[in-house]
Amino acid sequence: MSKAGLGGMLKQMQQMQSKMAEMQAEIEAMEVEGTSGGGMVKVVTNGKHEIKSITIDPEVVNSEDIEMLQDLIIAAINQASQRVNENQAEKMSALTGGLSIPGLNLPF
Repeated sequence: MSKAGLGGMLKQMQQMQSKMAEMQAEIEAMEVEGTSGGGMVKVVTNGKHEIKSITIDPEVVNSEDIEMLQDLIIAAINQASQRVNENQAEKMSALTGGLSIPGLNLPF
């Protein structure tokens, strides 16, 4: 490989690294919502899978059936987490042109 070819490849790698850092910051800042029980439980999480808020409709709160409420909360959290993963995969695919590059994973 020529010196010019190697220099061009290094420049491309630097550009990709810069784009990945921008994408990572964008993903960390995004917020997604997961719901369950027909919207009776809503969870908002950020791109780092940190829970930002939980909203529970008072109608779903029943002291006789706490297990159902717990299940609805878990389902909403899991849906929000899945949406973060999907958004992350879309952005990664856009960056890599759809190629799967082993070892090129975001750190969260």
